[in-house]
Amino acid sequence: MTKRVAAGARQSTIPPTMKAAAIDRFGPPSVLTTHRLPVPKPGPREVLIALHAAGVGSWDGLVRDGSWRPWGPKAKFPIVPGTDGAGIVVGAGASVRKLHVGDSVWACHYSNPKGGFYAQYIAVDAGSVGRVPEHLNLLEAGAAPTTGLTALQGVDGALKLKRGETVLIVGAAGGVGSLAVQFAKLRGARVIGTASNPEAAALVRLLGAEAVIDARSPDSIRRLKELAPDGLDAVFALAGGDGLERCIDFVRMNGRVAYPNGVEPVPRRRPNLRFLAYDGEYGPTELTALERASVEARLQVPLAATYPLDQAAAAHTRVVQGRLMGRIALRIREERPAG
Repeated sequence: MTKRVAAGARQSTIPPTMKAAAIDRFGPPSVLTTHRLPVPKPGPREVLIALHAAGVGSWDGLVRDGSWRPWGPKAKFPIVPGTDGAGIVVGAGASVRKLHVGDSVWACHYSNPKGGFYAQYIAVDAGSVGRVPEHLNLLEAGAAPTTGLTALQGVDGALKLKRGETVLIVGAAGGVGSLAVQFAKLRGARVIGTASNPEAAALVRLLGAEAVIDARSPDSIRRLKELAPDGLDAVFALAGGDGLERCIDFVRMNGRVAYPNGVEPVPRRRPNLRFLAYDGEYGPTELTALERASVEARLQVPLAATYPLDQAAAAHTRVVQGRLMGRIALRIREERPAG
């Protein structure tokens, strides 16, 4: 079922310029400032989305400081970061058939040639756009595509979790981990999560984990022996370090360890275990799978904090501080009621 806004809202005029959070040079969070930029025009296979929210991730900081340049070495300033968001379709190219003006959508694109999601509008390839599940509002939906795709592809693609298997999700309270707990539970796995404080542990249990351990605690080894006396079938590693290494020792022979590229330090390889590093992918097939799984799981999207668009620098500073429960999101517009 397609969620749409009221007809009057669909006819709103698109202004010539928009507010965006962008950088004019690489550097610390303070280089991210509010700009007034032209509203991009959608090409034949693109849609124009009036964004209500955008997700903020650690990878956006790599764009901001120049460590990761998804647009290539010759990208021109100002650069608008942001890999995902959600909003309302307000324009569509002539070749777009499956999306319509008024649709509530979420989208993911790592190197959109017309700019990222920290803006009031984005023109993006229709293949990178999917429909928002009915139970999510646009703020939650804007924070979910990149982390949701990464979580689901780890559970289904890399680990191929099966009903009855025991999986340990390391970093279970984070942006990817909090969604991975729910997808693993949806697949019928027995989920153990790691969390570093009581509040995070409570969130992980609320999302469906059977048990929670603190991987950095000396007591974690004893707890794992109690919880998985026959060993773990799989580990989904979303945080590296000594705690992860101790936990991997409990994976049974021929078990699996999966992690998205970018997790540091990279888990140390062992014989008789399968290690799978992967990148989250986006496209029509992947977004359809994410929508389906989100509906089936009645996915909850925990938000660690939200910031208005003109406080994007503060949002990046908060990401740098770490220890997030869920994901940071930028509030770009207030959601209009359907009707």
